[in-house]
Amino acid sequence: MAPTSQRRSGHSRRAQFGLFTGYVLATIGAAVGAVLLGISLWRPSSFNGFRTAANDTVAPAGEVAAKGRAEGQGLFDSISGYLAAGSQNAALKQEVELARIRLKEAQAVRTENARLKTLLGFSESEIKPVAITRLVGSSAASTRRFAYLGAGRNQGVGIGMPVRSPRGVVGRVLEVGTDSSRVLLLGDSESVIPVRRSRDEVVAFAEGRGDGRLRIRLINLGINPLKKGDVFVTSGAGGYYRPGIAVAILQEVTNDGGIAAVISDPAATDFVAVEPIWQANAVRAAAQWSAPDKAPPE
Repeated sequence: MAPTSQRRSGHSRRAQFGLFTGYVLATIGAAVGAVLLGISLWRPSSFNGFRTAANDTVAPAGEVAAKGRAEGQGLFDSISGYLAAGSQNAALKQEVELARIRLKEAQAVRTENARLKTLLGFSESEIKPVAITRLVGSSAASTRRFAYLGAGRNQGVGIGMPVRSPRGVVGRVLEVGTDSSRVLLLGDSESVIPVRRSRDEVVAFAEGRGDGRLRIRLINLGINPLKKGDVFVTSGAGGYYRPGIAVAILQEVTNDGGIAAVISDPAATDFVAVEPIWQANAVRAAAQWSAPDKAPPE
């Protein structure tokens, strides 16, 4: 029996005819290919027309594809540009916010420098302060108005010494500790300070009302010469405060004087200067002549 690979395709004439036709077509194709290859090598320009016609046929489809690619690329570029613009806007907003913060910080530093220059003016004045310290805190919930300083006996602070800010008088030292002091504020109900009107010699007493304001009581009664907006300064009487330091500004006029606001508000004061008693001898003499259970007048 013959091997399978050597067996004939079959006894069907149709199968044999199909196999023969395949061989013939393959031979013809090979011959045509050879002829075309020879022509292309001999005269390459012979197929230019066919190539041109083929290009013309597929050109519209190529243009549509190229347009689609261009539009798609433009869309992607627009989307990427929009996303990039959004991130850039976010970055710019963050930079603006940081710049605003830095501006506020610079303004705060400038304000602090101005305050420190004022304190430097304290130390360079004719009256050398005993201490320049921070106003630690103040009471504002009762009729008794006190403040606390971060300086005491170790810094040379003594009882009765005036306390002032760059704006004016704050009060005077009431109690002294080792490194702290308690200050009797002008608005306290037990505070009395001799004052005069800044533009003339109208004298009065500024008494604390316990509500943060002062009652101005004229010494010479009669026609009240005071007007709203008058500024009162220390008169120097009593020996505690040197004359000419701002105390209060008049807000209301009454029969015997008026109601005034303290110029140097403790709530808005950071640093203060503790000054020596202006006329210590006069204060000591007044204390000796006063009763033991009565505080000396200011």
